[in-house]
Amino acid sequence: MESEPTTDAAIAARTDSYFVRTREIVRRFGDCRVTYAVFLRRPVVSAPRLTIRWLEQVAAARGVAFDIELMREEGEWVGAGDPILYLSGSFVALADLETIYLQKIGAACVAAHNAYQMCLELPGVAFLAMEARHCAGAEMQELMAYAAAVGSRAAQREGAKGFIGNANDATAHWFGEPRGRGTMPHALIGYAGSTVRAAEMFHETYPEEPLTVLVDYFGREVTDSLAVCARFPDLAASGRLAIRLDTHGGRFIEGLDPAESYAVLERHAPAAIRRYRSSEELRHLVGTGVSAAAVWRLREALDGAGYRAVKIVGSSGFNVTKCRVMAEAKAPLDVVGTGSFIPEAWSETYATADIIAYDGEPRVKVGREFLFRRNGTKKRG
Repeated sequence: MESEPTTDAAIAARTDSYFVRTREIVRRFGDCRVTYAVFLRRPVVSAPRLTIRWLEQVAAARGVAFDIELMREEGEWVGAGDPILYLSGSFVALADLETIYLQKIGAACVAAHNAYQMCLELPGVAFLAMEARHCAGAEMQELMAYAAAVGSRAAQREGAKGFIGNANDATAHWFGEPRGRGTMPHALIGYAGSTVRAAEMFHETYPEEPLTVLVDYFGREVTDSLAVCARFPDLAASGRLAIRLDTHGGRFIEGLDPAESYAVLERHAPAAIRRYRSSEELRHLVGTGVSAAAVWRLREALDGAGYRAVKIVGSSGFNVTKCRVMAEAKAPLDVVGTGSFIPEAWSETYATADIIAYDGEPRVKVGREFLFRRNGTKKRG
């Protein structure tokens, strides 16, 4: 991850100019002690660690102390408009920090909430964080991995399996892992020329690793899954073989069409299709790509061939809604690979900070009086 900005010059270069000018004005006319309330306008899960860590680094660099009153511990649910933390200290020392600490808290809290919801929707399924390719650089990658870990731990406290790891080494530490997980991309299958040959290449190179095989490259999800199982019967029998469904939304998996998709769910989860569904929910149930019907169809084929210990990994567009639909269809997923806990509506990630007191005198812009302190604060710093 890129080095954090802690010098005055680095902070000034990245912050909004009116905060930099405010700092100089206050320095000229006299400092005062202020208190900021930091909040979001929508419900989130508290994910303040990276913000607090950076504030502590800046305080040390500037030779000052900030008082941080954490109102919602990491992993706690936070209501819309409820302050996550109060930040107090010298106005000169704090004035130019707002841009950067809001960047570090807003999106992380929303992503943590999304990850938490996804894990609770599928409590018996393990999740793998695969967000890195969808991030805008190393800093966002760190924020999103941290957020997924926070949301996961919150869900695990409620009995969910949650996230068991992620797909890259740099952020694996957030999940208590020494390195990222993953077997093969589609590119390896294209290189090998067949799904079975790609699996052989991987196993020859990493013989001690469990094997997860993508099966959608040639559009033969069922046929290639059974061929891989037949090629590696010992791995299949021992539970060290998994099939990953990643079929894109432009087609059905092998052997499915709308009618057969409905038939599959009639066999396994009829209640899931017998009530009103939105178009998005129907797509997740019986549509193209990795639908609930697709997962059930693959499970049928594997079990029918005697490969009951082979696991199914689902990926491709697993957000909160898709997880909820999969749960309602009792889709037999073992693992979900997802980056879709990354917020879709970025306008929802905007954290806000308002000063609520100057030298101990309560004062805030009209309409934000709800930010004033309440009893029961938790203080650190």
